[in-house]
Amino acid sequence: MGIVEIILFVILLASAILSLELKSLLAAVVTSGAYSFTIALLYIRMGAVDVGFTEAVVGAGLVGVFFITAIAYTTQRSSD
Repeated sequence: MGIVEIILFVILLASAILSLELKSLLAAVVTSGAYSFTIALLYIRMGAVDVGFTEAVVGAGLVGVFFITAIAYTTQRSSD
């Protein structure tokens, strides 16, 4: 295992723990996107470029947009 993989695993672990511990839903979505993007980079490093590309598009992109949209629609707003 090379130094690049070790760095990616550390980033992966840090983003996973941070995503679980954050109180802000938006910040948790951003860190889960970072987690997905790091997984995509690991797939690419292992030679599975098609899987890495799909993970980057779906996991880091599309799912993040869906989560942010869901947060926007479900956040409580004060009525005056």
